[in-house]
Amino acid sequence: MNKLTNLIVFLGSFLLSHVASAQPEMADAMRSEGKIYVVVAILLIIFAGLIVYLVMLDRKLTRIEKKLPEKKV
Repeated sequence: MNKLTNLIVFLGSFLLSHVASAQPEMADAMRSEGKIYVVVAILLIIFAGLIVYLVMLDRKLTRIEKKLPEKKV
């Protein structure tokens, strides 16, 4: 292994160990106050909206593709 690869591996392991040891104080505070459920609900609403939008877009594209004449190769 070259020096750059060793440096990347060392920094990656250092960062992972630092992140794993950090305490998520904000998440604990939000969970104790019940606000975490509001955040989860908003994320689910946004995700559901994106899914609905993509399904509608796919249906529109399918209709447009059916109207176009087929080209023979």
